[in-house]
Amino acid sequence: MKLIDWGERLFMVALASYFLKAILPHVFEHPYLILLAISECLPVVLILIRKPGEMTREAFPWIVAFLGTAAPLLVRPATGGFALLPEAMLATLTVVGVCINISAKLALWRSFGLAPANRGVRVGGPYRLVRHPMYLGYFVAQVAFLLGNFTPANLFKYLLAWSMQVLRIREEEKFLMRDDKYKDLASRVRFRLVPGVY
Repeated sequence: MKLIDWGERLFMVALASYFLKAILPHVFEHPYLILLAISECLPVVLILIRKPGEMTREAFPWIVAFLGTAAPLLVRPATGGFALLPEAMLATLTVVGVCINISAKLALWRSFGLAPANRGVRVGGPYRLVRHPMYLGYFVAQVAFLLGNFTPANLFKYLLAWSMQVLRIREEEKFLMRDDKYKDLASRVRFRLVPGVY
């Protein structure tokens, strides 16, 4: 299990470095991209400092977790694409998504990981509103990036990522439902991702 743990950390560092190399040159042109970079790269820090816990040993949850994490880090600012919303709206959406995302990560802190694991059930902060606020934050910020950098390649990468995130939620819940504290959270917080929808 230690090999998988360190492999996950190495994977995240490499992918985040690749993402930052592509995004940072465009930050002066679109300053809101720095927020997206922070949101997408904070998991690297959290994975490096996380505490141990029970992790899944099944292959499928690892695959969807890695694909759901990797696909958004492969998007690129559009050179031949176009923006579908004004810059101010894109920046606002990005800020909202990143704030949701970072508040969820701070609530998890050292319990963050890619594949399903139980390092303690979190019930405060944004977890009082939906059971997976981090993915909601990702979705909002990623929609903003896509609408500002619309290309077929970016659309494909995000559709793949969002599909994987839904599967990831299912796998995480399947794993966490073994814990009575999580069952209690699920009974109190009805929606997984979007209040009133899912």
